[in-house]
Amino acid sequence: MTMIKLARSQRVKAWAQSSRAGTALATRYVAGSNVVEAVDCATQLLRNSQIRASLFYLGEYVDTSDLVAENVAAKIAVAKALGKADLDVHVSVDPTQIGHQIDPAMARQNAFRIAEAIASASLGHEGSHMLMLDMEDQGVTDATLTLHNDIRAAGLPVAVTLQAYLKRTTNDMKELIALGATVRLVKGAFAAGRDVAYTTRCEVKENSRNLIDLMFSKEAKAAGFKPIIATHDDELRQYASQRAKVQGWLKGADYEFEMLLGVRSELAAWQASNGERVRLYTPFGNDWWPHAMRRIGENPANGLLLARSLVSS
Repeated sequence: MTMIKLARSQRVKAWAQSSRAGTALATRYVAGSNVVEAVDCATQLLRNSQIRASLFYLGEYVDTSDLVAENVAAKIAVAKALGKADLDVHVSVDPTQIGHQIDPAMARQNAFRIAEAIASASLGHEGSHMLMLDMEDQGVTDATLTLHNDIRAAGLPVAVTLQAYLKRTTNDMKELIALGATVRLVKGAFAAGRDVAYTTRCEVKENSRNLIDLMFSKEAKAAGFKPIIATHDDELRQYASQRAKVQGWLKGADYEFEMLLGVRSELAAWQASNGERVRLYTPFGNDWWPHAMRRIGENPANGLLLARSLVSS
């Protein structure tokens, strides 16, 4: 909960985003401040390393209509720009950044607008095109899953993220597999009690393996399900690759690995050069502080990197 509070603190964010050290740190993990720079980064990734991108306009836990409108406009603009560049029109969205905290009905309407823009921009282009719904804290899990299912039922391109630290995820995964959905599995960056979550690293890792088993099952393949494994963990990456091979999933086509821009870049390049389909979660924009807090929540080592940067400034 501490990281969530820091992510939502306007005072802390304003201080961090105006500091010289903070700006230098953001440069490593953010693909520029605007749509043009973000699409250029995505183009270079594909051209140089055969790595795809999922573009994310930074800005979450939004509580004003003006910021919601800015976020939605940026999502639609980057979808159009990706289509014109003949890249995957793959755009990540947090429900809170498109109005969920203000009015869930507003967030629903905006999500449909973005999904429709993605469908239009990707028309006639090969590739993996979709609105990827990010999963935030457990308070919006049900709403996010309902939103995903409704967009999918409307025939629009959509995928959703599930978090391995939540105990409910096994049942959620089974339901999504039955639908033949596309699911990105992440560890999860938010804190929760033992009644609803696995709270130790070993427990989360074990549940990740169990979920990977489901994602690469023969039943999932028959249903048209598409797994996306978002991890920097070597053991989980290798485990997923092995399960895919044993169960007959086509390397480089039937599933993806996803990583973060600027994190273990050499591993992403190595995977891609060895025939795996790799995508980088690629944020852009000036409002990078909440994104940094989520990365610290996932991996305290990132917090040490931030602290060293601030101390040395």
